[in-house]
Amino acid sequence: MTGRILVVVKGAGDLATGVALRLHRVGMAVVMTEVQRPTVIRRTVAFADAVYEGRSTVEDVEARLVDGPEAAVSALSEGHIALMIDPSAETARAMGPALLVDAIIAKRNTGTLISDAPAVVALGPGFTVGVDCHAVVETMRGHDLGRVIWRGQAAPNTGIPGEIGGAGAERVLRAPGPGRFAGSRRIGDLVAPGDVVGEVGGVSVATTIGGVLRGLLRDGLEVTEGFKVADVDPRADPSRCLTVSDKALAVAGGVAEAAGVLLGGFRAAGVPLDPAAGRRRSE
Repeated sequence: MTGRILVVVKGAGDLATGVALRLHRVGMAVVMTEVQRPTVIRRTVAFADAVYEGRSTVEDVEARLVDGPEAAVSALSEGHIALMIDPSAETARAMGPALLVDAIIAKRNTGTLISDAPAVVALGPGFTVGVDCHAVVETMRGHDLGRVIWRGQAAPNTGIPGEIGGAGAERVLRAPGPGRFAGSRRIGDLVAPGDVVGEVGGVSVATTIGGVLRGLLRDGLEVTEGFKVADVDPRADPSRCLTVSDKALAVAGGVAEAAGVLLGGFRAAGVPLDPAAGRRRSE
């Protein structure tokens, strides 16, 4: 990894994976962090699955689960992304990254500091530029998706899933109560309205629309009532279950743009840039 920019990405869900892929592809050395038992549902496009399987491949890029900085450097040197179980990112931060990206998507700041790295970028609501980070990238679907915010905050969380193929809240399946999840279908399966895709505590979870099952929680995880356990894409194209989404690509592009400005890559090429000329969202 000699000469490569070291990046720490907090979180390894589908949006974080999109970010990691783009930064990896432009030559950065990417270390991701996760909790002990990730609860992502878009597991075919999330490097978080490496926590359970030891490795995870998304679009021909492999992330490997490592147990510390030395193993991370080894994985990076072999051309992979390194993933640590490091909820606070304390171990990863100690490696001295030039860029830290908070991609946890918790809708609030769970501990990221603007001093964590020379360049700190956060995704979505819950962060204030100049206080928590150096830049924020908008994650809400719509006109500003992927836009870099240099002042203020991202749009507030509405709690309503963005529309895909004309479907919004109805595409997301939630736990009917507390208990252990057990799936009965697989990601990529085509489903019709009313199909049972799993159960929580013995209570069935059924679809309300037809399409392709693009997200499904891992078996055996404990959930609370209302927890997201599955996602149906009404466009019914199974191939889309294997590639990062348009949303993830847009957000990742925003991170790459912010990194270029903050790390001075474009300035080195002689292109004058003024971060304040970017998106201005009033506080």
